[in-house]
Parts: sequence; C-alpha cells; structure tokens
Amino acid sequence: MTDPWNRRRFMQAGAASGVLLSLAEEVLAGQQDAPGGLPMRPLGATGQNVSLLCLGGWHIGATAKQEGEDQAVKLMHQAIDNGLTFFDNCWDYHNGFSEQVMGKAIEDRRDKVFLMTKVCNRDYDGVKANLEESLQRLRTDHLDLWQFHEMVYDNDPDWVFDQGGLKAALEAHEAGKVRFIGFTGHKDPSIHLKMLNKPYRWATAQMPINVCDYFFRSFLHGVVPHCLQQGTAVLGMKSLAGGALAKTDTGLTAPECLRFALSQPVSALVCGMRTERDLQQALDVGRDFKPLSQDEQQAILDKVRHVAADGRHELFKTAKNFDGPYHRQQHGFAAG
Repeated sequence: MTDPWNRRRFMQAGAASGVLLSLAEEVLAGQQDAPGGLPMRPLGATGQNVSLLCLGGWHIGATAKQEGEDQAVKLMHQAIDNGLTFFDNCWDYHNGFSEQVMGKAIEDRRDKVFLMTKVCNRDYDGVKANLEESLQRLRTDHLDLWQFHEMVYDNDPDWVFDQGGLKAALEAHEAGKVRFIGFTGHKDPSIHLKMLNKPYRWATAQMPINVCDYFFRSFLHGVVPHCLQQGTAVLGMKSLAGGALAKTDTGLTAPECLRFALSQPVSALVCGMRTERDLQQALDVGRDFKPLSQDEQQAILDKVRHVAADGRHELFKTAKNFDGPYHRQQHGFAAG
C-alpha cells in the first residue's frame, strides 16, 4: 500500500516545482539576448536591466591580494569588455580593500557599470558613515544598488528599521547617492521573509540559489515566490555552495551548477571569479544563455538528492563561522 505521507510529500514537491517553473518562465521571458554577448535581465520592478552574471567583489579583493592590484583590474576590465557589467562589493570585504581596487578599475568607465555594494551597519549614523566610505573607495558619487548586508540573525530586520538604518538609506536615495535599496542573507529563509514583510518594498533580495538549496532550508521554494509577487528582484549567490558542489562525488561540474542557477527565476547570479579562467568559464555559460529544460534540471537535482537534505554542503545556513566577522562582533560573538 502507498504511504499517504510520502504521497503527500510527492504531491507538494510536484506543486512547488510547477510554481517555480512558471515563475522562471515569467522572469526569463524578459531576458534580452545579445548575440555573442551576455544577455540582460530585468531587475525586478525597477525598470533597470542588468547582465545576468554579476562579478563578485570579495573574490576580486582576494585576487588583488594574491596576484596584485593590476591583475584584479585587468580581470574587471575584461569582464566589462565582454558585457559582464553588474559589479558586486561590500563595505567590509577585505576591510574595504575590495572596494578600493574596484574603484580603481571602474573610475574611467563608471557609466558602463551597474555598481552594487553593501552596508554593514544597522544604525542611522553607522549606515551614513558606511556610505560615504564606500563612495570614496569606489571613486563614484552614487551607487546603483545598495544592499543591507547579511540579514542572518533573527533581529537584523528589526535593527535596520528600529535603529534608523533604513531612514539613512532613504535619505541617501533622496539625495541621489543611491538609486535602489535591497538586502542580502545566506542563513534562513524566515529572516528574508521577515524583511519582505516589513513596511518597505525592497528593490532586490540576494540569497543562495543552488541545486542543494532546492532540498534544504530552501530560499528557492520559500522566498523567491514572495519576492516576485512584490516585484523584488532575486539575486542568486553561492551557486557552487562556496565551491563545495564541484568538489563532491556527485559528478556535478561547475558549469552545470551555474546553468541550473541561471535557469531559476533570478535577475542575476553573483559569481566569484579570481582568475581569467573563472571569468571565461562564467562567460561561456552566460553567453547566449538558454535555460535548462525541466528534464535537464531534474537530472541535475537527482545527482545531489541523497546528500542535499541534511545541509552538509550548505553549512553557511547553519554555522556562525560562515557569517562575516563584522556581523558576528555586531551581535556580540567572537569575530573568528
């Protein structure tokens, strides 16, 4: 006899997959192809289009430290020349060094880049100070997107509102220093939902989107539909789960993971690129991108099904040591 509980789970999973497929079709329908180049996708309800790949700022800082600033600048220039014009960063990446190097790279081509960085403080004065430091480091007078970074503790959403962080961000928007405001987080879908239920319509929400997330504390199932209902653009990250997925015995390749993530209803996927090889791999996937079919996605999901549901490849959802040191200290935890 068929177990009714298992049958119910099967039916729920099928319904969730159907919803995601429908949402993905809707988002991907807005993709603007660029023959031989990187397609652009709508950034939610902002009216802005961005390259479907976004260059990760933390890795740029790592490249600059290991290979020199000139190599990091060269990498960013190559990205821009190939249509990868959405750039990510954060006030605390390598203690501000990532922003400094990126500023050096984009100073003479600022008009070609959709520039995003993140703010780490939650209070009014701290948020204002973060902004001025980021603008100075990035050598610009405005940010295209500014995101409250690492909503990973349950009280972070309350702090942003109660301590005046959002008030400072809205003033920056009114002053023309910030075009759009969003938030990020990698810990728990419930925290994202708390942000989405606050009295403000966010332009963007950044979250883990990968094949294992499909089965464990899923942002894809639990948060993405709410974002799209509100017109909030979904920015994917951790498509390789910090590199773990391409190193497992599942047989997954990095390009497969990228293609899977880009086939979901995301406006863009933030990718860490430390080398020209990393950049070329991302460009090869992104150029003339066509989403995977449902059968192709299912084949990829089947490779990780047996190791995904316990969270072993997404420890950033369960362990504090994956939270940024600044935010750990902010909440009274040891930085390291």
